[in-house]
Amino acid sequence: MTTSRSRSRASSPVEPAYYARPRLLGRRVLGDWWTLLHPPYTLWHLSYVVIGACLVAPVNATILIATLLAFFLAVGVGAHALDELRGRPLGTQISRRTLITASVLSIAAAAAIGVAGLFVVGPALSIFIVVGVILVTGYNLELFGGRMHNDAVFALGWGSFPVLTAYFAQHGNLSAASVGLAACAFLLSRAQRELSTPARQIRRRTRDVEGTVVLNDGTTREITSETMIRPLEGALRSLSWAVLALALTMVIVRFG
Repeated sequence: MTTSRSRSRASSPVEPAYYARPRLLGRRVLGDWWTLLHPPYTLWHLSYVVIGACLVAPVNATILIATLLAFFLAVGVGAHALDELRGRPLGTQISRRTLITASVLSIAAAAAIGVAGLFVVGPALSIFIVVGVILVTGYNLELFGGRMHNDAVFALGWGSFPVLTAYFAQHGNLSAASVGLAACAFLLSRAQRELSTPARQIRRRTRDVEGTVVLNDGTTREITSETMIRPLEGALRSLSWAVLALALTMVIVRFG
């Protein structure tokens, strides 16, 4: 039996992410901002806010909305704008000045919402505000020599932290259940990174993919960029929808 070595240009997944849109409604600027916001991942991490807030009744809807808005500004806009400043991984045409302005204003607005929450939740909320600012800036700007830019900090900051902050904002304390839920969010976020890191590498930094897989019956299958990236991004899609579905279910349970 002989096998042939095959090659596939990794140019098929040309976009930097599966949700990237070069144009939205015919306009490049809208497509750039859609891509910058990372809609599936932003919804995924905002779902942790909802899940943490709705873990235990009662749930204050006003506080939940304020918490969601703060995290959308800090993570959805601020963190992603800072990330795009470093090397343009998404290839947007948003100007550097606009990215800096968006990141500063959104993170400042998120912190302001937190400060306003001190009068409702209590002074202990200030700990979460400070930690949140450090996580967003430290991770995305790779401060402290890049020591904060790793999978563990990502899982803590984008998984565990939203759960604990939302729970604390609702109840003014933490519980064993909230810590257990934060651990679950940490592991899900680690899984996200394990899948998204190789997917990003294929899309953004891989020129050629070549090879074949030989099955036990002698059948050969070509290895291409598509065959490598499809299961990774398929799992990411499923996980993002699953976490969102859980969040919506908990909202129905608490408010339905």
